[in-house]
Amino acid sequence: MTRALDVITFGEAMMLLVADRPGPLENAAAFYKRTAGAETNVAIGLARLGLKVGWASRLGTDSMGRYLLKAMADEGIDCSHVVCDASQKTGFQFKGKVTDGSDPPVEYHRQGSAASHMGTDDIDEDWLRSARHLHATGVFAALSASTLPAARKTMDLMRAAGRSVSFDPNLRPTLWPSPELMRDTINDLATRADWVLPGLEEGRFLTGENTPEGIARFYRQRGARLVIVKLGSEGAFFDGEGEIGTGRVPGFAVAEVIDTVGAGDGFAVGVISALLDGLSVPDAVKRGAWIGARAVQVLGDSEGLPTRAELDQAGL
Repeated sequence: MTRALDVITFGEAMMLLVADRPGPLENAAAFYKRTAGAETNVAIGLARLGLKVGWASRLGTDSMGRYLLKAMADEGIDCSHVVCDASQKTGFQFKGKVTDGSDPPVEYHRQGSAASHMGTDDIDEDWLRSARHLHATGVFAALSASTLPAARKTMDLMRAAGRSVSFDPNLRPTLWPSPELMRDTINDLATRADWVLPGLEEGRFLTGENTPEGIARFYRQRGARLVIVKLGSEGAFFDGEGEIGTGRVPGFAVAEVIDTVGAGDGFAVGVISALLDGLSVPDAVKRGAWIGARAVQVLGDSEGLPTRAELDQAGL
């Protein structure tokens, strides 16, 4: 069977409204319209690098849904498995503007959204297995009682088919009934992945370990072939099977941090694309750190994601 796609991801896209000025969201006079969603950020980034990417989701037929579907299609993403349902609504979010490099305030309006109604019936197994890689995050799994089994099934199907699976915990505590359930469920999902990509603080919460080495060891002992712990401006630590071993890759200097949201997704874009390109793990981590550094220097979740030409120009 010919593999039509490089990467598939399942997840919610939301319309993002970014405030025009710093301060409380209620003081904003205008908002800039963007796209948002952990999985779609990664899909956009991979598509810009020339990979064939498929995205499965649900949207309403409202103006927000039409905007998002067009935006994804314009990026060259296969949206053939996005269901548009007139009876459901599209999720959206507000994001504040910050000037001091801190995390911006975010207000979600996604409860009961179209994407939260996804389930195992939304999985086209033949289409899924037509790709060589699945990227999964903890966000899609947390949307509802039906998206969690869907997330598990997609990961299990791809592992059983011999495809690679990456997993970014992407913790969203407000989507979970309790921190304990979030920890247990996210760690269970991580055991279904080949490449696990936690941030340092995420990893500390999830594993009880304080060091990057301890966090990586926790997931390696549970079956991950490769664990990369994101260290923000300090770069990343990796621990992989066999000759990969362990190591650290430094971060890239950033003149000014504009918006930290989406940096982890940019990092995932770099790592996934490089590994699928056949690069070494250190080179993949370097590419991830470079794209993550680009992401924090622009307003919006995906505006800093590079094209293949920009990547080549940077020698990465």
